[in-house]
Amino acid sequence: MDGAALRLLRRTTKRTLSVLSNLPLAIAEMFAIAGLMALGTVIDQGEAPSHYFEQFPEDNPVFGFITWRWILTPGFDHMFSSPVFLGMLALLAASLMACTFTTQLPMVKVAKRWSFMSSGGSIKKQAFSESLPRASIQDLGVILMGAGYEVFTKGPSLYAFKGLAGRYAPIGVHVAMIFVMAGATLSATGSFKGSVDVPQGLNFVIGDIMKPKGIFSAAPDVFNTEVHVNRFYMEYYDSGEVSQFYSDLSLFDLDGKEVMRRTIKVNDPLRYGGITIYQTDWGFSALQVKKNGEGPFNLAMAPLKMSGNKKLYGTFLPLEDSDPSSVKGISMLARDLQSIVLYDQDGKFVGVRRPSSKLPIEINGNEILIEDAIGTTGLDLKTDPGIPIVYAGFGALMLTTCISYLSHAQLWALQDGTTVVVGGKSNRAKIEFSDEMNRLLNKVPELISANEKTVDNKSSSA
Repeated sequence: MDGAALRLLRRTTKRTLSVLSNLPLAIAEMFAIAGLMALGTVIDQGEAPSHYFEQFPEDNPVFGFITWRWILTPGFDHMFSSPVFLGMLALLAASLMACTFTTQLPMVKVAKRWSFMSSGGSIKKQAFSESLPRASIQDLGVILMGAGYEVFTKGPSLYAFKGLAGRYAPIGVHVAMIFVMAGATLSATGSFKGSVDVPQGLNFVIGDIMKPKGIFSAAPDVFNTEVHVNRFYMEYYDSGEVSQFYSDLSLFDLDGKEVMRRTIKVNDPLRYGGITIYQTDWGFSALQVKKNGEGPFNLAMAPLKMSGNKKLYGTFLPLEDSDPSSVKGISMLARDLQSIVLYDQDGKFVGVRRPSSKLPIEINGNEILIEDAIGTTGLDLKTDPGIPIVYAGFGALMLTTCISYLSHAQLWALQDGTTVVVGGKSNRAKIEFSDEMNRLLNKVPELISANEKTVDNKSSSA
């Protein structure tokens, strides 16, 4: 019974490996993964369920059949951590491993095996063949070794090869692809991510912001680190548009000791303890305003709706002598931190002031001085333990792909009297292989018989 079960297990394993190593299946898996990735760029990712209820309503399906159930049920709202996507990655990895064990490793074993041919007819059947009259197989071996071949002889037979690394390279390509997929899976199931808007001068704790993205997410110790926004500022084009914005950040440990201080900007993040902090957005927190020499008062700036990507913020300073039934005051609008537009209590334009100018302006009998504009920095934080694995996999993939283009050349030769029969083949660059062989064989010296030596000696004496 045990023997029958073992044979059944072996047959089942063999059939499974045969199915998984099927090339059309692997190609279909890669197309399916590419399709899911493309779908993930079309469908908004990580939104609240209400967003998908609105975008894909049941009473008006997209294309007549796609509703929110098609998005939320398979997890396509988080495509790259969905069971479907991760399952396809696992299936492709299984196909690559099956191909490696059933095809690539046996090919390498055959390529490493020393195989001598004892028949001149078999050698002449190779893709390249040639006969060298009056030649020595030992001389041929020396020339081949000088050209980088590994040479082995057994009696009158010779076997040589070079470029064995080209046979190993496909295995390396498969392993590298598995590394890339393993890293991507770890990124999808073991990372943390969070975003926060912090006014200048305030703090936040990293662990309060970060949220796990998968079942393998493990919080590192640096989650206890406190981040303080020392300063937020922006640079502008000559046209007045924002060109770049910066955050001067300090990181403090549990003892209150500053462990790092760095200014970040867009595309220049801060990295500490496996956490990356990106500068992604900006906002307007408050205006510091003095009225008639009193203050300064912090007036909160509220975002106002604008079309497109334009930003506009506004605030309101009520006047003390205004009618309680209809509050009037001074309105202030700003597109950014460099200039403030002021309107009186009747909504009429009064003027523009830069916070850095320190110039007062009189509005409805009140002297207004804008002391400072306090910005808000928008930060994205994330941990991604899969990135080193993905980078290593891509590096190995590029290297092994280049190595796979190396030709694996094999050569056989047989000493048949004074004639050497030579034949060989190459898995790539077959024309170049033939040219190389002709060039090397032309270097093989011709043997001189004893009679020819005697004639030469007599000629020399005469």
